Amino acid sequence: MPGKRSAGILLFRRTGETTEVLLGHMGGPFWARKDAGAWSVPKGEHEGEETPEVAARREFTEELGLPVPPGELIPLGEVRQSGGKTVVVWALEGDLDPADVVPGTFQLEWPRGSGALREFPELDRVAWFGLSAAAEKLVTAQREFPARLAAHLGG
Repeated sequence: MPGKRSAGILLFRRTGETTEVLLGHMGGPFWARKDAGAWSVPKGEHEGEETPEVAARREFTEELGLPVPPGELIPLGEVRQSGGKTVVVWALEGDLDPADVVPGTFQLEWPRGSGALREFPELDRVAWFGLSAAAEKLVTAQREFPARLAAHLGG
């Protein structure tokens, strides 16, 4: 049985000489007090007949509560995360205001073993970061994506 697969869109914008990417801080109690290595490209799992690109667009909308901006997707390839999940990402030039984000939610038994289900946002905050800062914020495997975007943009 193949491992889990996720797909996402790394939104980027150029402001003068600077390129920034939009990242989401992972929600839930495990990530609440972490910063470095606790941010992610908006993404989610796909399975069955759904193509990775369709999943990436769906997950962007589900995680951020906003439509995918128009534009051409730039393939940034895939990485394998430490838990074994493969993540494929496209970059897309566009802009949005993080204050407009209405994140999707998930349920989790918390505290663990209590039998009580609590609802948490998939992303508890969203922010723009320059490419080098983004690489420090992202979970380890996803740190490749800002570098691949920079290479694609020629810098």
